[in-house]
Amino acid sequence: MRDKAFAIIEEIKKAVLGKDDIIQKLLMVILAKGHILLEDNPGVGKTTMALAFSKAMELDYKRIQFTPEIMPADVVGFSVYQKDTGTMEYQPGAILCNLFLADEINRTSSKTQSALLEAMEEGSVTVDGITREIPQPFTVIATENPMGSAGTQLLPESQLDRFMVRLSIGYPKLKDEVEILKRLKGKSGLGKVHCVVTASDLLEMQQQVEEVHIDDSIYEYIARLVVATRDHPHIRMGVSPRGSIALVRLSRAAAWINNRDYVVPKDIEQILYDVLEHRLVLNAQAKVEGTTKHSLLQEILKSTPAPKLV
Repeated sequence: MRDKAFAIIEEIKKAVLGKDDIIQKLLMVILAKGHILLEDNPGVGKTTMALAFSKAMELDYKRIQFTPEIMPADVVGFSVYQKDTGTMEYQPGAILCNLFLADEINRTSSKTQSALLEAMEEGSVTVDGITREIPQPFTVIATENPMGSAGTQLLPESQLDRFMVRLSIGYPKLKDEVEILKRLKGKSGLGKVHCVVTASDLLEMQQQVEEVHIDDSIYEYIARLVVATRDHPHIRMGVSPRGSIALVRLSRAAAWINNRDYVVPKDIEQILYDVLEHRLVLNAQAKVEGTTKHSLLQEILKSTPAPKLV
């Protein structure tokens, strides 16, 4: 199945140039059954990335462009009274799919954002007291514009904590930008992406990732890293147990992608910043001193001894 995972990466690279590391990390999150937050400037390919993944994996894909007018019912669905039968009939919302793109999530209201919480945590939606399961596999890819952009607002910590990672695509390099411009006269990159795996293939890959072995010393290493964020004098709110669980799940995916059936410390180091940075809240002292979340995690990683596996 690893060959199929690498085939997915090759297909995505047809549509997204020069971002191989981001593509691999997105696939790792999907294999770990997590959700992704892409924070970046408009126009750098966030939506193209999500569309390419849906095409390469033959997933049922839906998208909502979030604005202040979008209501929770647009996300989770609603019930409509049927006069002929005298009953309420459920109309599914956009979230009932395999890959849901929440575009510019930080432009909508907190009430609408909260409609995603149950779906992301429990894989279900509840409307009028009835809970409905979301089809599996299921992944949310949300995009947000940088804070300070017109019409944006901060995502609450409870929302951020449900994203396994927060990533940034960034602007393309010069040679990649030239290639993007050349492609304007031909078939679009998305048009070249073909399906290489089915939803059932993806479920099998996810199962293989769950079976990757983690030694007890690795579990303790992850716990020590997380606890260090809670005890640091510059951090007002450290990483929750949900964050440590995300580290475990994504480290398994990193090991699997790297052709191993066991996790080593470098797997954790590869994903640490992507998993933990958005979960930290710094205190006033850190902000005054200009300390960044990244530098604090570097300090914690350096001061926490990694286990030596025999």
